[in-house]
Amino acid sequence: MKKRGHKYIFIVGGVMSGVGKGVATSSIGKILQGKGFIVNLIKIDPYLNVDAGTMNPTEHGEVFVLNSGLECDQDMGNYERFMDHELKDEDYITSGMVYQRVIERERNLGYKGKCVEAIPHIRDEITRRIVRAADLNGSHISLIEIGGTIGDYQNVMFMEAARVLKVKNPDDVLFIMVSFLPIPAKLGEMKTRPTQNAVRQLNSYGIQPDMIIARSEVPLDKKRKEKIAISCNVRVEHVISAPDIESIYEVPINFEKDHLGELLLDLLKIKRTRRGTDLKKWRVFVKRLKEIKQSVDIAIVGKYFDTGDFMLSDAYISVIEAVKFSCYKLGVHPNIYWINAKDFERAVPRRFPDGSQGRQGKKISALKKYDGIIVPGGFGETGIEGKLKVIRFARENKVPYLGLCYGMQLALVEYARNVLNIKDAHTVEINPKTKNPVIDIMPEQKKLVEENKYGATMRLGAYPAHLKSGTLARSMYNEKVISERHRHRYEVNLNYIEKFEKGGLVFSGVSPDRKLMEIAELPQNIHPFFLGTQFHPEFKARPLHPHPLFTGFIKAAVKHKRSHKKKRKK
Repeated sequence: MKKRGHKYIFIVGGVMSGVGKGVATSSIGKILQGKGFIVNLIKIDPYLNVDAGTMNPTEHGEVFVLNSGLECDQDMGNYERFMDHELKDEDYITSGMVYQRVIERERNLGYKGKCVEAIPHIRDEITRRIVRAADLNGSHISLIEIGGTIGDYQNVMFMEAARVLKVKNPDDVLFIMVSFLPIPAKLGEMKTRPTQNAVRQLNSYGIQPDMIIARSEVPLDKKRKEKIAISCNVRVEHVISAPDIESIYEVPINFEKDHLGELLLDLLKIKRTRRGTDLKKWRVFVKRLKEIKQSVDIAIVGKYFDTGDFMLSDAYISVIEAVKFSCYKLGVHPNIYWINAKDFERAVPRRFPDGSQGRQGKKISALKKYDGIIVPGGFGETGIEGKLKVIRFARENKVPYLGLCYGMQLALVEYARNVLNIKDAHTVEINPKTKNPVIDIMPEQKKLVEENKYGATMRLGAYPAHLKSGTLARSMYNEKVISERHRHRYEVNLNYIEKFEKGGLVFSGVSPDRKLMEIAELPQNIHPFFLGTQFHPEFKARPLHPHPLFTGFIKAAVKHKRSHKKKRKK
């Protein structure tokens, strides 16, 4: 057990999912970090998947990858971006991990013949993981976000582990509930009843929240704060208002308006002996993004946007945030447009102005209005031909292009077909029988795919790459050797490298043994910015430290916009 005195703050969600527990957890971590404390953030996901690697992005959102290669929930990305440091494997817990460990131990007689049960064995394994994460991080305070919503059957064991930890360490454990207060349109009044019910349900687990973060469209008034306080058995000052705002990066600043940091230190009985930055740089960052007046139009052409009648941008959240950070650094506001690649490859239902109905696909020329185009990562055949059309348009019309993972692979397929004149060039992921597999499966992956082993079997995590001097990539990084995170199982086929290079393409980043092509680009005398990466640079972009590739891309997009404005004036 962690030595007495280590502090634990559990963050749970009430009323409904998606109320912003991840952002709240990240913001609290940032506040405490700004006060000089070492803080580790833990995400608990109650699903039985061992990790997030096999989950469909349209259902679960982005799969975030740590340096180690662990595939995680997208909230881990928020944690890294807010805290500006790399997380450890131990900072991520799923029910699948917990049950797998307990069952493996039971199979190896680790319990010495005892009857293995949910309580105490599953509960104690959860506690062991939370305490171990604190030990490995050497932290003063642990923030643990329990996924799901109060009342979910799946997270009951995690609630129980948290309750017992509180019983054993009453002065060292806090509970914060992030709840939602609706304002029904027909009533026009903020309702507190759902939050009251959520607290009562939490009470049924033997847990009383010490603080309630109240999410709503507008700030809470004094009357609602008082009502929640008296109904939910918390002090008025411990009801924190969290209204909707333009940027999630304002949340720590808004929380501090209610003195959240000081309130937490009081509740945890922590003396103010440490000196921190008090979020000085963060405040400057937030102030700067509010003052931006110029804008740039960026199209993200993906395939994971459809979810019923709604659009889901969460599948590419790290890409979106990386674009924002570089834009803010350059003093421009990003207008981001989510475009479904499938719309460029087939006719889709449309209602015409005269009221008639027909089928009409999007014209590729519609991309002319954008200043830059990104094709992010993905898997499978859906939307591929649409993406290839988009890439060709960006290349031929000199529109700044950034291809990420699959976006680089497809850029090579497009280049092979339309520049090198290899008409049937393809990736074996889509056409295993292609005669010209410019993108092929990694040798060590072939057997795994044949055996239907997909979970955590890709090239995952951080790998080094050497950058070629005199290239666009080298000028942006300003380093000879870089390290970036990967998530893929297909690579550039070495048998085609010579053809690509003779045809004008430059592989500006390669693995140390030169067997893996990490970055491909066109020389700037051919195209102002046409670059693809086999890795995912978006995973390392931070608010205060934007990624150099995204910054270079946005610079090119801004320049493209200005040049087009001049042409229109002429």
